[in-house]
Amino acid sequence: MIASASSTTAAALAADAAFMDRALELASHGVALASPNPMVGAVLVRDGQVVGEGFHTYDGTRHAEIIALEAAGASARGATLYINLEPCCHTGRTGPCTQALIAAGVARVAAAMADPNPAVAGRGFEQLRSAGIEVSIGLHEAQAWRLNEAFARWIVSRKPLVTLKSALTLDGRLVLPSVKRGATISQEDRWISSPESRAEVHRMRHASDALLTGIGTVLVDDPLLTDRTGLPRRRKLLRVVMDSRLRLPLRSRLVRSADQDVLVFTRVKENSPKARALRRAGVEVVRLPGRGSKPDLRAILVELGRREILSLLLEAGAILNSAALAAGIVDKMRVFFAPKLAGPTGTGRRTGAASAPSRLRAVQELQNVTIERFGPDFAIEGYLRDVYRTR
Repeated sequence: MIASASSTTAAALAADAAFMDRALELASHGVALASPNPMVGAVLVRDGQVVGEGFHTYDGTRHAEIIALEAAGASARGATLYINLEPCCHTGRTGPCTQALIAAGVARVAAAMADPNPAVAGRGFEQLRSAGIEVSIGLHEAQAWRLNEAFARWIVSRKPLVTLKSALTLDGRLVLPSVKRGATISQEDRWISSPESRAEVHRMRHASDALLTGIGTVLVDDPLLTDRTGLPRRRKLLRVVMDSRLRLPLRSRLVRSADQDVLVFTRVKENSPKARALRRAGVEVVRLPGRGSKPDLRAILVELGRREILSLLLEAGAILNSAALAAGIVDKMRVFFAPKLAGPTGTGRRTGAASAPSRLRAVQELQNVTIERFGPDFAIEGYLRDVYRTR
């Protein structure tokens, strides 16, 4: 029996989708290892068989395409490359991948998305087509954008993608334990969310370059704010504290665990006795301009972007969350709801991400909303802006 044209096309499309799935899976191996570069996975296929594949890590230097070409050898000639991001066409730490693909005789390139880097931005595809290579774009584009949304945000704005994470009760309360200084906080009082939600938060921390909190959270919870997944990462998670009056206790767990991975933004002079004491303990103290007594949140983003921080996870209380939303620096939100009720507002309780708006039209609406379950909890995620196209 001779297969119909439609069934042959369907089979080819299914094969393309499966190989692109593999490229995306390989790219995801670069989480916490590729930044400040994008995560890229490449799969070379000839006559329906994988002949080479690879993924990029920053320390490994070589791009995913080059690793796949080296694995394929002579089998790369006439093959199809499946890749989640447009091959580069410029010289950076390495030479242009487009020239390597042309020299290897690759016949077709299937890419999920164009590179948002202004140094590439479609020119890689143009070079490939000019050399006679067939190019197709857009397969699994949404998944590819999501994987590299932090890189896309940073490469065009030089500011990190900001994700506000919070955990609330069903009645919208962020429960903070009210205890005297030095008293012990029980685990029951410390956590709103389930172990499954907390494990997911650590995965979020692992995928982030930096974490920002406010001094209020530090004074109440004395958190470590570390990535405890145990998974490898190229750079330590940068733990950032917004501390206008430099109240960070020298005996806090943050300071005692500091190893060039704690950064404090303040309005206090950098040569003050407290600033000098924190530096001796391994904490970096940076004075930033601000309005009144508080550092400017936008200035914080500029400084973190300058340090090649692509993704910033905001884990704070209601005051800093509200300030971040009011300043317009939040790109996306992820709120974990526990099936619990905190009851009327009182001692030790605060409202969640922000205070109630005075007018309905002031309400910000999330886009591309998704809902996931984590044990008994559920998490709502959505975007406040189009992070893929904004500059």
